Amino acid sequence: MKEGHQKGNWKAFILLVRQTKPSIWMLSVAVTLSIISTLVSLVVPLFTKGLVDSFTVDSIKPSQIVMLVVSFIISAISGGISIYLLNRLGQEVVAKLRDRLWKKLLKLTIPYYDNHRTGDTISRMTNDTAVLKGLVSEHVTGFFNGVISMVGAIVILLLLDWKMTLIILAAIPVTAAVLVPLGRMMLQISRRLQDETADFTTILNQVLSEIRLVKASNAEERETGIGQKAIAGLLKLGIREGKIQAFIGPIISFVMMGLMVLIIGYGGMRVSTGALSAGDLVAFILYLVQIIMPMNQITVFFTQLQKSVGATERIVSILEDRQENVSEGKTLSGPIQTIQLENVHFSYEKGDTVLHDISFKLEPGKVTAVVGPSGGGKTTLFSIIERFYLPDSGIIRVGGLDVSGYSLESWRRQIGYVPQESPIIAGTIRDNICYGMEREVADEEVQRAAHMAYADIFIEDLPEGYQTEVGERGIKLSGGQRQRISIARALLRNPQILMLDEATSSLDSQSEVFVQKALQNLMKGRTTLVIAHRLSTVVDADQILFIEKGHITGVGTHHELVDSHHMYREFANQQLRIADSSTQAGV
Repeated sequence: MKEGHQKGNWKAFILLVRQTKPSIWMLSVAVTLSIISTLVSLVVPLFTKGLVDSFTVDSIKPSQIVMLVVSFIISAISGGISIYLLNRLGQEVVAKLRDRLWKKLLKLTIPYYDNHRTGDTISRMTNDTAVLKGLVSEHVTGFFNGVISMVGAIVILLLLDWKMTLIILAAIPVTAAVLVPLGRMMLQISRRLQDETADFTTILNQVLSEIRLVKASNAEERETGIGQKAIAGLLKLGIREGKIQAFIGPIISFVMMGLMVLIIGYGGMRVSTGALSAGDLVAFILYLVQIIMPMNQITVFFTQLQKSVGATERIVSILEDRQENVSEGKTLSGPIQTIQLENVHFSYEKGDTVLHDISFKLEPGKVTAVVGPSGGGKTTLFSIIERFYLPDSGIIRVGGLDVSGYSLESWRRQIGYVPQESPIIAGTIRDNICYGMEREVADEEVQRAAHMAYADIFIEDLPEGYQTEVGERGIKLSGGQRQRISIARALLRNPQILMLDEATSSLDSQSEVFVQKALQNLMKGRTTLVIAHRLSTVVDADQILFIEKGHITGVGTHHELVDSHHMYREFANQQLRIADSSTQAGV
């Protein structure tokens, strides 16, 4: 069973490389030149044998010298071109594979990212593909050359003197018996190194991306300890790898020297008896090198091959994961009609149900607010409507038709989403406002959107205006500034559906008034869904949904819910009383 699984892994590795469509001519030329280089190197000892056997100044023929020099030149040129072509082939294979992985990563579903750490995914993209590149560009040629060199050398030696050849052959299984177990140990360590490296990448990604949280929480010592533990783990594995390499090198040297002594001693005796010429002995020594040295190359090849098989498993697991087909389905266009959720249930993987039997309508041009205690499922409901997740059961309809019949691309194009924590990409303010637009956007449009979001107030005060770099994740901007850029981004899209996750939560009171007016203007004629943590922002909504523990327990206007829903009435009395007190205090 295990053997069949391993065989399948090898097939997966070969299939993965073939899917990158490597250049057949480049591979053929590289392998051919590599074989030529190896074969020529096998001929060199024969030339040397002839020179030694006729080693007098008068007997040396110019043609022998020329042939020897030509052999060296051909071997060097063939080997050099072969190495270049294989390296280039490996680089192209890994580039195509990374391109394929990158496209896949952008199409993977949100649940994939919920269940996989970012550092692990980055490691698959960088480290594992590099392992495959190393095998193709560095070790494949060494393996084939080594096999050809060993087989060719043994055949020639058998023809020269089979008795001495048997001495060499007797050492091969003994050496293999030692090197093979060491190679397996090296494989296990290499695989653990790959996993530990992925974990360390995750730690770096997590800590460095939230470095301000680390410093604000005085967590430097804690993160230092975690990092040191990961570094110590890598060090421990690296030292173990070094120990094994420390065995492999001396073993090969020991076998090499032992065989050399045997060959010279036994060969010297045969030369003295006339059974063997001095040139034959020199050739034996040179061929011995061509047998022993490739053994290390072959061992390294199989270790690297096993690492590549492991890397392939991880890469294939990503490539075979479910992805979003954003263009599959009909194109949604025209005015958005009634959106209706019918008996929607949803639970995260291996978790409790988050939404229970959710049913409601979003009427065109109307504002629907979603309120309720934290953890009730409000943000999850947004994700379901955006089709980040598929309901366990139930259906979402647009104009009476199942929304799944429309392409994700055209559906999300209709939506302008402003989350509570506004995501900002590295780049300029203009880049962020225009992010995701499929067409060239005129400066006037950008400025108009920024003006409606009241973002132009701070943008125009910046020395570089809309070309100001915001830093990684918008770190150079305040929370309120990031929120207004996010609102400007939604305004520029001119969506038919607005989804606002308390879009004014990060704004100061003065900016909030302006942005609320801008949003109210934008909401006209558009279907709007608002998550509200403050009831004061949604008391005028056409419909309010009260969600608690994944259930809709109340539907109506503000006044209707105040009269009919106990918990909403408590929310309203508490929040609006506080708001009135704050207003009076301000006055």
